[in-house]
Amino acid sequence: MLIRVEIPVDAAGIDNLLRQAFGRDGEADLVQRLREDGLLTLGVVATDDEGGVVGYAAFTPVDVHGEDRQWVGLGPLAVDESLRRQGIGEKLIYEGLDSLNEFGYAAVVVLGDPEYYGRFGFKRAASHNLHCKWPDTEQHFQLYVLADNALEGASGLVEYPPHFDHI
Repeated sequence: MLIRVEIPVDAAGIDNLLRQAFGRDGEADLVQRLREDGLLTLGVVATDDEGGVVGYAAFTPVDVHGEDRQWVGLGPLAVDESLRRQGIGEKLIYEGLDSLNEFGYAAVVVLGDPEYYGRFGFKRAASHNLHCKWPDTEQHFQLYVLADNALEGASGLVEYPPHFDHI
């Protein structure tokens, strides 16, 4: 198992994984549109011994109250169904957080299970007066701070690219 930044040859494998993992086309189409529009800040893949994609984590730019503060959103995250509960998702997240930290990004947001993402240090964004536009997501919208000054003057609406409206 190898965890690394995605390269162009991974696109078809990522697409297949996302369609299989989610049982629909929405997430795969989302990543394809984000990639085409240059809005994938970082993609991290897990590959098997033959080089096939068995895990994927996407990170895209987000704005905070209309301002680019060098924040990104995590998602989608997927692992091949036959390989779940083996720590692959954890490795993808940690690799992504480490890379984003090295690149100088300030924070990461995610909309997901608080119990799962809490294990990695994500905290409720609402406790910092941050929210996303989707209703009834306060308990699931979370934040991971990478830079000491990430929260200075940051509050309000965290906006994902409009591509996320079409999943």
